[in-house]
Amino acid sequence: MISAPPLLLVLGPEGHGVTRYGRDVADAVLARDTGARGVQVADVAAGDRVLAEVDAGARVHLHATDRLFGATPEDAADVVERWARLSRLTLTLHDVPQPSDGTMFERRRSAYARMITAAERVAVNSRHEQLLMAEFLPGTAPAHAVALGTRTDVARVSSVGADRDLRVLIAGFVYPGKGHRPAVVAAARAAETLRSRGEDVGEVAVRAIGAPSRGHEDDVLRLRDEAARLGVAFEVTGFLDDAAFGRELVAPGIPLAAHEHVSASRSMLDWVEAGRRPLVVDSRYAAEMDELRPGTIARYTADALAPRLVDAWLDPASTRLAAGTSLAPTLDDVATSYLAWWASA
Repeated sequence: MISAPPLLLVLGPEGHGVTRYGRDVADAVLARDTGARGVQVADVAAGDRVLAEVDAGARVHLHATDRLFGATPEDAADVVERWARLSRLTLTLHDVPQPSDGTMFERRRSAYARMITAAERVAVNSRHEQLLMAEFLPGTAPAHAVALGTRTDVARVSSVGADRDLRVLIAGFVYPGKGHRPAVVAAARAAETLRSRGEDVGEVAVRAIGAPSRGHEDDVLRLRDEAARLGVAFEVTGFLDDAAFGRELVAPGIPLAAHEHVSASRSMLDWVEAGRRPLVVDSRYAAEMDELRPGTIARYTADALAPRLVDAWLDPASTRLAAGTSLAPTLDDVATSYLAWWASA
């Protein structure tokens, strides 16, 4: 039985979702176990320096996605293999490869296989990701699943107000496949339906709460042009600090999580922590989250988004969670699960 947890190494810039979640988990573990130690580093070079100073054979845990470790998936695998030689490394893998990665799928799959082989043990954030690994990374060691945890055990109270505007809200970075384009098309159709019924719909907009991912700035320009042709405003807030991000989540509008190929989603938790009940495109992962936190999301099929937007505009209360809605498992539950997992090695 291991008496102390590993060094919790958090890599990456403050604004990256995997980095933020790794920091959240580390903080929750530190609060539960005074013997734990966490270190956050900005880049791989700083991580190299940290690991060069740890005792030989020291246990280290890392939240990993290939995009944090270099310019290519191969770079990421090189880094993890190097760090595994310097420590007894366990990983929580994010963004598990799947065919929707397109031309990068085979390279990402090869890189993740190398990372899994290098690590002592691997965890993921959903049963869905366990199945992705079984489907697309056969022959690798099975992963332990610890569901993403919320920062609170119950939803915050969020006021409900009617709004003439039809505004669709999508949280997180802007990049292809996140669902902004289907949201624009569905918003235009929903507004047309409502107006045909005599409803007084004001501005129609899709609002991206976040910034474009690196290299996808031109996608914003194309989306804005396409949306304008349909009579829809496409708004992008840019990067926001935590307070401003939180204000956007509770602002009038219809929360939407429309990424069909998600492996695990922190943005769904951002919505429910803010007391919102987002529309979530149906998938194996969405079904798993619906079972885990009943009543906190509203699943829809991809071809039914426009009518669901109509319903949500007519009934804005349906986009808010009732006060006291349970959001378990929380980060405290996640910390307990990780401590038990590390102790079982």
